[in-house]
Amino acid sequence: MGQGDRGAPGLPGPPFEVRLALPDLAPFLPGNTGVPGFTTLAGAGAGPHAMILAATHGNEISGAIVLERLLRARFVPRRGRLTLGFVNLAALARFDPREPTLSRFIDEDINRVWHPEVLAGPRRSAELERARAILPLIETADYLLDLHSMLWPADALMLCGPSARGRRLAGAIGQPELVVADRGHASGARIIDHPRFTDPAGKATAVLLEAGQHWDPASVEVALCVVAALLRHLGMAGEDVALPPPAPRAAQRFAEVTDVVVAGTGGFSFVEPFRGGTVVKRRGTLIAIDEAVEIRTPHDDCLLVMPSLRPSRGHTAVRLARFVPG
Repeated sequence: MGQGDRGAPGLPGPPFEVRLALPDLAPFLPGNTGVPGFTTLAGAGAGPHAMILAATHGNEISGAIVLERLLRARFVPRRGRLTLGFVNLAALARFDPREPTLSRFIDEDINRVWHPEVLAGPRRSAELERARAILPLIETADYLLDLHSMLWPADALMLCGPSARGRRLAGAIGQPELVVADRGHASGARIIDHPRFTDPAGKATAVLLEAGQHWDPASVEVALCVVAALLRHLGMAGEDVALPPPAPRAAQRFAEVTDVVVAGTGGFSFVEPFRGGTVVKRRGTLIAIDEAVEIRTPHDDCLLVMPSLRPSRGHTAVRLARFVPG
């Protein structure tokens, strides 16, 4: 999700090396669903409708590389339907490896507009129009995997949202090692927060993969392994040549977010450049200062989830989580 990708005004761009190249997506952009960028592949047998999304943020290209590989290999699910979708096509089209942080979105973050009142409301933006076009497809998905990466160094993790069924799906996929249950962002609802996936009376399930750091080849391999594990779990893939061989199941750790730290000022700073996945042992440890306000860990063994080392005012700086039994 790469919080802080755009940074505060006046800050120089982050000194990150772009080690991935965006492949030619032109053959796949028309799609076959009536929604550009979305292609549905039908299996021979009956089964669920699974959806895998990439480029929800236009500068997160590792997931787009994975979907391109599946489409170019003409992958066909063994059963059910598989929809592969490039979410924010307009932002993705602006991706420039010379300024890789500037194509996260056009007008606003498309992964903060998925509350039904926002989708049905009068507000307009490039991202809202795109979300409204995609919504009918989202509402047919039984399983959804949203592929993301992170700006700052961090261990890969799966966000399973607040529902028990999200956690069960993450456990069934078995990758990556860390699974975090959270309730999203104060600034708006993500795709995985849509009622289709969070309604207690529903069955549809969505999870979000943070595959690693943007533009790192390792993030592509993590995303590909997770995609393969999902498809095998759903009975949609055998030993297909487009997929890597089954990876050993990770000894997964589960955590629940207890606190969301939002930067209240432009002067927010961490006391050290924490890596995502760092565990701070002692309750009350100072981790950041928001001008005059000290930010301390609320409990022992506090997991730092995706710290954004240059958060803008009003944006999530870090989520703090507690480990729970698996």
